[in-house]
Amino acid sequence: MSGEAAAVGGGEGEANGIPPNVTIYINNLNEKIKLEELKKSLTAVFSQFGKILDVLAFKTLKHKGQAWVVFEDVASATEALKRMQGFPFYDKTMRIQYAKTKSDIIAKADGTFVPRERRKRTDEKSEKKQKREHHHDAGASQIGMGVTAYPGVYGAPQLTQIPIAGGQRVMMPEIIVPNNILFVQNLPHETTPMMLQMLFCQYPGFKEVRMIEAKPGIAFVEYGDETQVTAAMNNLQSFKITKENQMVITYAKK
Repeated sequence: MSGEAAAVGGGEGEANGIPPNVTIYINNLNEKIKLEELKKSLTAVFSQFGKILDVLAFKTLKHKGQAWVVFEDVASATEALKRMQGFPFYDKTMRIQYAKTKSDIIAKADGTFVPRERRKRTDEKSEKKQKREHHHDAGASQIGMGVTAYPGVYGAPQLTQIPIAGGQRVMMPEIIVPNNILFVQNLPHETTPMMLQMLFCQYPGFKEVRMIEAKPGIAFVEYGDETQVTAAMNNLQSFKITKENQMVITYAKK
């Protein structure tokens, strides 16, 4: 995370009292998840709703279990809030609302940005006075949903050399009969089963994600039947987990 992307303050208020804006505040997140994995997972889950400008999460005790996702527009943030409220994320359900204040990236864009050091000096006395009055609410109920990913033994589609104009040959996957298991390629090596599950479980019939530790960058995703697996493939084909990694999805060779 860049120095420009400092935390937006105060996300603990009641959702109904905060006007819609481009930044959503998420809490009740699993505090055991490493910071970089958490941010990548949040990006993977929320990028389906629109362009993300920044994902903010911090190691400090005050901000544990919390994150902010900054979208390019309010419509994307609103859709994300509605669709992902209560979503099971690393064994805990997300609690989402609009952020109380702007992130630095938005404040700079609209000309209201104040350097954080200046804000710290200005608000130091006020912050000390209010410290005892404001506490993060950590008493809300937590609903856990376990996720288990098992290594699978499925075949990736074999590549066949196809001649093209000029005598060159290009590698193309051989024709695979549709079935209920997807073969996913071009994944960043840091991809985890949980990250993929959060993407694919949105579609009916999802069963599980299988990754092979010795072969990073690929995965197998199983659904109940061919119709369900095809719907998921059509919706997530070319989905970008990162800017550099666009998923390539085919039926698995059984």
